[in-house]
Amino acid sequence: MNFSKFKLEPRILLGVEALGYKDPTPIQAKAIPLVLQGHDVIGLAQTGTGKTAAFTLPLLHKLMDGPRGQLRALIIVPTRELAEQIHDAIRLLGRETGLRSVTLYGGVNIMKQFQTLRRGVDIAIACPGRLLDHINRRNIDLSQIQTLVLDEADQMFDFGFFPTIRKILTYLPKQRQSLLFSATMPKAIRSLAEEILSNPVPVQIGELAPATTVTQKLYPVNETLKTELLVKIIQSNDTESVLIFTRTKHRAKRLAEHLESLGYSATSFQGNLSQSRRQLALDKFRTGKLKFLVATDIAARGIDVQNVSHVINFDMPATTEAYTHRIGRTGRASKLGAAFTLITNSDRHQIRAIERKLNQALEKCILPDFDYKATANSNTALITMDDDERPRRNRHAPHGAHHDARKKFSGAPKSNRGPESGSHSTGFKKSKKPFYSKFKSSAGRKRSGDR
Repeated sequence: MNFSKFKLEPRILLGVEALGYKDPTPIQAKAIPLVLQGHDVIGLAQTGTGKTAAFTLPLLHKLMDGPRGQLRALIIVPTRELAEQIHDAIRLLGRETGLRSVTLYGGVNIMKQFQTLRRGVDIAIACPGRLLDHINRRNIDLSQIQTLVLDEADQMFDFGFFPTIRKILTYLPKQRQSLLFSATMPKAIRSLAEEILSNPVPVQIGELAPATTVTQKLYPVNETLKTELLVKIIQSNDTESVLIFTRTKHRAKRLAEHLESLGYSATSFQGNLSQSRRQLALDKFRTGKLKFLVATDIAARGIDVQNVSHVINFDMPATTEAYTHRIGRTGRASKLGAAFTLITNSDRHQIRAIERKLNQALEKCILPDFDYKATANSNTALITMDDDERPRRNRHAPHGAHHDARKKFSGAPKSNRGPESGSHSTGFKKSKKPFYSKFKSSAGRKRSGDR
């Protein structure tokens, strides 16, 4: 099958040809005809399967009839980067159509967005918060919306956007076509689908599991030694383009700064950055000018990079679905990829859940030349602490007291460390050997935690 089989408007096919699209992906082959026929659709597929074109192509085709410059299609997404990605796809695929689109998200001037809306657009790609801002300011008219698309719906639920989305829905016409696309389908997403979709047709492509081209490994380690082990893993592997995930934006920032101080081309990709800096970082990562991108889940959802050689989970993801989505960033288009996850004792339950989901035991690796009993460096130990755990400077304390407080967290003797002394607890009990001691090293011999 090729795209001509869909009988899309000729000017849209010109955009398809210009981008070099040959054959539709499985989700495109199934979803495009259903959308063209006017059905509500639930699309369920992995990242990188072509979901964007699965709804943008039929959307453009349907908008070719009707008044121009009137907002008739609304696409709601969780992140700025995903909004820009879809905006670019619409611009390129619809280059010959004359249809206009706008992105609406925070972190940029709201008045410029308002001015674009006033000039007239056909499609809006919006993040929930900024869209509601425009609604409350009466900057936008949603009364003529014919098609609503919710993309990455599971991530919008994870980020707590559903209350805002429900408010937005009250401003839309009840008679419309609604499409929902998601990488996973938890109960909350099914519940939302029942609310907004009318007799939807489900489209699921394959199992929600990592590609077989991805090698997965677990690296047990004490929480305070994570940074040192990460650097050792990087030194021990032939990496090209590495996406590193952390739990919080503060950890992402500190870890990227540390890697950069060691001479690696690295930067963070997180919510505290301005839109221009995020876009610059993403462009450098895509073109290979930047080798390491340290990101949070919420920021990375919009990342579309085809040549990621390694995904490293510096922090264990919160759900099995998030794990699958993270490592789905590598091993795309039949290329080989690797996914490494640093795990602590507190991650055991999550590891078992992931292994049950994948129906396989993941390989656990101990590096023979890494000192698992080492005392953590005070600076790198602070990287793994969240803000509420970090020692605070007492402005009334004598000079140097703050430095002593930092030593208390990572440089003090073992006998003085623990919950009673105010240190960062890693979940290990003093009376037991570290849980990684039972795993075999990469050299095939038993480890007891010593060098």
